[in-house]
Parts: sequence; C-alpha cells; structure tokens
Amino acid sequence: MDILKIGDKLYNVEQNGFDDFARYSFSEVVSLTETLAVLKNGVRLINRPKQSYIMEDVGYSVSRKKGTHWHIVSLKAIRNAQIENEKIKIFDWFAAKQFTLEEKRKIYEMFHAEKSK
Repeated sequence: MDILKIGDKLYNVEQNGFDDFARYSFSEVVSLTETLAVLKNGVRLINRPKQSYIMEDVGYSVSRKKGTHWHIVSLKAIRNAQIENEKIKIFDWFAAKQFTLEEKRKIYEMFHAEKSK
C-alpha cells in the first residue's frame, strides 16, 4: 500500500440508493502536501492508504469525509464505468422518448416473437 504521487489516476463511485446507477468519477493527483493529495477536480484525499471494502482492497479517504474513498484506477473499474454509463444512456433515452403507436407495435412484436422461441 503506497502513498499517492503526482499523476496517479483515481476513481470514486457514488450511488444514490440501491435503485440508482453507479456513477463513476475519475481524476488525477495534481499536487501533494505533507498529508494530503489534491485531485484535479479539487477533491482533497488523505494521503494514507487504508483497507477499503467498497470497490477495491485499498482506498484513500476524502479529507473530512472519511467514509468516502477514492481508489487507484484499474481496467476493471474502467470497464464497469463504461457498462454503467451505457445503462444510464439507455435509461435516459427511454425516459425522454415518446413512442408512437407504430413503434410500440414493433417493439411488442419483437418481444412477442422472442418469447415464442
């Protein structure tokens, strides 16, 4: 478990209740003090790694919000963020879309045909 260095890339995941999507934030360490690492987005992390059972094994607590952790970016985190962003995009599209009766009929037929298989 290493302390953070300038240029390290980190991520955080927030979720507004169990029914909400996981929303990923990514940032990079741009400056260091004696005890803090400051990210490009202004978040200040305590530069002391600790065990985290949230997303990764190791996390860095947000200063004055010790329950919020940021983690070193991994390929798994990037892939999970891509999947979640696609889910959000699909959900938002369906929420904004006003289907015509013809579109509803086509969707119904597609689902009905798949059910019959």
